[in-house]
Amino acid sequence: MILFPAIDLKGGQCVRLKLGDMQQATVYNTDPAAQAKSFEDQGFEWLHVVDLDGAFAGHSANGDAVEAILKATKNPVQLGGGIRTLDHIEAWLSRGLRRVILGTVAVRNPELVIEACRKFPGQVAVGIDAKGGKVAVEGWAEASELGIIELARKFEGAGVAAIIYTDIDRDGILTGINWSSTLELADTVSIPVIASGGLASIADIKRMLQPDAQKLEGAISGRALYDGRIDPKEALALIKANRAKETA
Repeated sequence: MILFPAIDLKGGQCVRLKLGDMQQATVYNTDPAAQAKSFEDQGFEWLHVVDLDGAFAGHSANGDAVEAILKATKNPVQLGGGIRTLDHIEAWLSRGLRRVILGTVAVRNPELVIEACRKFPGQVAVGIDAKGGKVAVEGWAEASELGIIELARKFEGAGVAAIIYTDIDRDGILTGINWSSTLELADTVSIPVIASGGLASIADIKRMLQPDAQKLEGAISGRALYDGRIDPKEALALIKANRAKETA
């Protein structure tokens, strides 16, 4: 079980959005690289990064900030937002990313995702962002007619490293993870699922460690960490104790 701290990039700064609305962005750090190093120093093992401007633009828009993050931390980094071509995937992986997250292109061109998984095994994740039970694309600005599970099943057996599932209706408002929808997805597909959107308190960390949620790869936390609603030391200690119990 992994707790992924999130760095969302807008205009080169570390921000958090409310309900995916670019007009409701709170700046938490003007130095994303320093934030990445801070997360590493706190004991986190991974880093989740989203290029918000890139997700809307359809191409990388915060490349300098991402490269600075990669230089600042030894932790593996996964990046989503505006990654739409094989060349783009290869370019980012060659710079040291551990894995790329494909969202809009997974809806528009699932064959590209499957090809990317063949070419870069273990380094391609799929981001499924849902609003009202339907998959959203283009930085959450557009809704598709695809259901969450319908999209996820397209990638069974393709070698997708993980599915990052975000409930947009909960993102950035600290109402708790949508456990029923997240666990239903994890029960339906064999691809590891990472929960995202709404993680609010240490109670969510404890919920994540319950037996029925052990199938998840982990969860992403943003605003709750920045606002101090989750104490990193306490959260990581709970996860470490759970791992020790599992291996005992």
